[in-house]
Amino acid sequence: MEPSRVLRANDVVTFSAVETSRTGPVGETIDPQRHRALGTASRASILELVRAAGAGMTIAEVGERTGLHLSTTRTHLDRLVDAGLLVKARASGGQPGRPAWRYRVAVAEAPAPAPYRALAAALLEYLSRRGHGDVRAEATRAGQDWGRHLAATTPPGREPVDTLLDVLRGLGFSPRRHSTADGTTEIYLHTCPFLELVNRNPDAICALHVGVVRGTLEHAGAPPAGAVLEPFGAPDACVVRLALPNITEKPA
Repeated sequence: MEPSRVLRANDVVTFSAVETSRTGPVGETIDPQRHRALGTASRASILELVRAAGAGMTIAEVGERTGLHLSTTRTHLDRLVDAGLLVKARASGGQPGRPAWRYRVAVAEAPAPAPYRALAAALLEYLSRRGHGDVRAEATRAGQDWGRHLAATTPPGREPVDTLLDVLRGLGFSPRRHSTADGTTEIYLHTCPFLELVNRNPDAICALHVGVVRGTLEHAGAPPAGAVLEPFGAPDACVVRLALPNITEKPA
């Protein structure tokens, strides 16, 4: 047994609060930031609303459903994004301008291969340091160069859509080909392997992906200009819309 220690009058005892992750009753790790994000009934309710809306919701839609002021709604939504519970992106449908943010529940997804994540993170860091110019346009141009490079590593002589599926699959997007009523092609991206980067700079990372699609198509001999990416374009996926006829329906 250790001898007892007596504190003298001039001894000073300092206590410091250290925030650590804790383990819940069934062994899961409790993330303090997420726990605080859900510490109000309003944010918990908003999370459930967005979860129920498979295609995500805009600030205006959440505000209308909850009766909260738009600025309050925006604060709650972005707090949930910061905690990793929601992700946000601009769903434009290929239209010009800056559409409203659309928020969707974040899901656990397998990350892209480490070299790709490192490259994308370095690009975002570079663009953020520049602080001028159109970030989306610059990210798209960089993505096109990247897409051409990735397409050059795939087997030659294939249909452009097959080449694009190979590139997207290699990046970890779990792509699936779909045909539309008017006979064109869409590709559903069922996972986002760059999810942690999306929350850091949604405009830039989504534009980077658009560029990858266009650069890949260009290398494969297809017109790239008509390709657009619709974040949350389907209840469980982002959608790449191609101005290409759906010649054959092949499993992805």
